[in-house]
Amino acid sequence: MTSVIRMPEVLAGATEGAISRWAVAEGDVVNVGDVLAEIETDKASVEYHAEEAGTVARLLAAEGSVIDVGEPIAIFAAAGDTESDIAAAIADAGVGGNSASASATPATVDTEPVAAQVATAAVADVAENNSDAATSTAVPRAGDRIWASPIVRKLAKEQGIDLIGMIGSGPLGRIVRRDLDLLVASGTVATPAPAASVSAPLAAAAANATFTEIPHSSMRRAIARRLTESKSTVPHFYLKADCVVDKLLQARLDVNEALGIKTSVNDWVVKAVAHALMAVPAANVVWSDTSMRQFSQADISVAVATEGGLYTPVLRGVERMAIPEINERIRSLADRARQGSLKQDDIEGGSFAVTNVGMFVTEEFSAILNPPQSGILAVGAAREKAVVVDGELAVASVMTVTLSADHRAVDGALAAQWMVAFKRAIEHPLSLLL
Repeated sequence: MTSVIRMPEVLAGATEGAISRWAVAEGDVVNVGDVLAEIETDKASVEYHAEEAGTVARLLAAEGSVIDVGEPIAIFAAAGDTESDIAAAIADAGVGGNSASASATPATVDTEPVAAQVATAAVADVAENNSDAATSTAVPRAGDRIWASPIVRKLAKEQGIDLIGMIGSGPLGRIVRRDLDLLVASGTVATPAPAASVSAPLAAAAANATFTEIPHSSMRRAIARRLTESKSTVPHFYLKADCVVDKLLQARLDVNEALGIKTSVNDWVVKAVAHALMAVPAANVVWSDTSMRQFSQADISVAVATEGGLYTPVLRGVERMAIPEINERIRSLADRARQGSLKQDDIEGGSFAVTNVGMFVTEEFSAILNPPQSGILAVGAAREKAVVVDGELAVASVMTVTLSADHRAVDGALAAQWMVAFKRAIEHPLSLLL
């Protein structure tokens, strides 16, 4: 019998996902475990594997569309199923907006979800047999309700586009995704009038400004949403420390020369973070509404910047890894992040994160937590600075780090203890080689 495939919760707490690529087409036979699609979240592109076997009867979501978790994305058919069975499954899934859509024949997927092109059986007959009548009675007119798919409505709202009175190229004048894309590309989208409080010269300057509209990717929108939620719902506090890293820089050079490899300062920082988490286990926790979860190993996320956004793959059991292994693991995860091939297991979990922009000559910064993790260490560039050593003024390489912590899980004194442990480890790098 036919079955409805719905957008999965590929990551814990996810409320939506974007179909970045379908790995199947209508008519394909799928076995359990086959890849159906790549689903993009705020953290990664995750391969979604089939949980049941069947033939792909309909794809209900176009590539690039953002779908809420639990919403239909495809219809599977079994041997012997008819078009009526498929239409009934679509109707039962709530696609099309009314029960009469079950008797219609869904259109072939192009750039718009099939769900957006399913019409009632009676109207479909008119459209097929009498195009003039369909045009005169079914095409939307100015002032009518908006005849568009949910994804078009959602994208139009996000981009501030008014669809009232617009006639699309879809069946019976329905507004489809390509209509919206063409409208944006043409540059004819109306922009809101300047507020009354804006002075005439400023309003004129704004009207004459030249700019390029770059639509948000689904990942960029998700990142914005999650960071806003984190900053507004998680009580952040910050601790800063200056670490003298001359010994670290020399140890790195010695290890690289001895082993013929190229470890980075960040590899040593990640190891020092794990060392501190083991030294102060009460800081290796995450908060939930009912309990505190304390971890027995150091699972640490490492921020990786890509063109599509920021990924945070997780290294597990870092306290057991040697520096070269950390280097190899980070390189592998970073390559896969940039290729969009991270797996779900690569990006879930962890109690702590490291983000390093020292290579961009940034001296210090503060990072936003990635819930439910309780800590993130922002690492700046090492630079020469005047310091006092044994009462004497000297010049040393100093690296400023800033800890952002979740005050629900980690209080100030505990965070300070963790920072002391980290600073001790990073300033005595030989301890990281044991």
